Amino acid sequence: MPGLLLDTLRGKNADRRPIWLMRQAGRYLPEYRALRAEKGGFLALVYDSAAAAEITLQPLRRFGFDGAILFSDILIVPYAMGQDLQFLAGEGPHMSPRLVDHALNSLVAVPERLAPIYATVRRVVEQLSPEQTMLGFAGSPWTIATYMVNGEGSRDQHETRAYAYRDPAAFQAIIDAIVDVTVDYLDGQIKAGAEAIQLFDSWAGSLAPREFEKWVIAPNAAIVKRLKVLHPATPIIGFPKGAGEKLAAYARETGVDAVGVDETIDPIWAARELPAGMPVQGNLDPLLLLAGGAELETQANRVLEAFADRPHVFNLGHGIGQFTPIEHVEQLLAVVRAWNGSSR
Repeated sequence: MPGLLLDTLRGKNADRRPIWLMRQAGRYLPEYRALRAEKGGFLALVYDSAAAAEITLQPLRRFGFDGAILFSDILIVPYAMGQDLQFLAGEGPHMSPRLVDHALNSLVAVPERLAPIYATVRRVVEQLSPEQTMLGFAGSPWTIATYMVNGEGSRDQHETRAYAYRDPAAFQAIIDAIVDVTVDYLDGQIKAGAEAIQLFDSWAGSLAPREFEKWVIAPNAAIVKRLKVLHPATPIIGFPKGAGEKLAAYARETGVDAVGVDETIDPIWAARELPAGMPVQGNLDPLLLLAGGAELETQANRVLEAFADRPHVFNLGHGIGQFTPIEHVEQLLAVVRAWNGSSR
């Protein structure tokens, strides 16, 4: 039987709410820090399938979350497309060569870089209980393209936005190539055992409305359409962080089964404006989880009540912070698990 999370993503509105947290496997956990100290850098962990599976499972053992999110990184796709990827201490990811200076066809694809990720998925699935859902993921094309073009993250993605205005045909070719690899990548994750997929568009909020339609909605819709042909029963969560009022159009036009809501969006607005019956995921501010206390409980309940009349996966509005206390996660779990829609 499917677990509560998978049922919810398929449109069932149960009295209880499933919960998982973005970046739930990671630096706030002492067991993760210990394993990383033993194994080495971040990319080395991602490519050690046994270690990556262990990291994926750590938060489930500690907290009993309803979903396991694959421990990996969104930049595995451009890495497989032939860009070099490095994670530098204190600076984040760096990719080379930068496509603002080099042609896309100068890259030599290395598709075998995807295989260890599939191995991680298989290892995790073997150890999950039937009630827990295996979540795979990929970065959405716009967000991936910002790193491929600029070589690193930036505050407003100005380099990539300017490139897309300056040479839309070349930028479209980059987006199309990312779509192709992403479909193959997610197809591989699903075949390895992923039961649902999330598309992370972390930098979607940097685009004007016309560009949002072109570089966020259109490529995500292409990915969803192709994956639905291959795996029609696999739910897809779309998470365009920072979309604001454009979130409703994203939900209607991409074909995703569920939509992630970030912390900047009023959940009451989202419950009213998003398509009726569509499952939603979110949207507690990660800083509330860092702070803890009575306000954490108040705002968590506000989110639960706002989405009471539709399928809802409780989550944060973005990833859990590195310095979040374990006891605050336990506090949040107690609130979510105590909530019961039938008692309203």
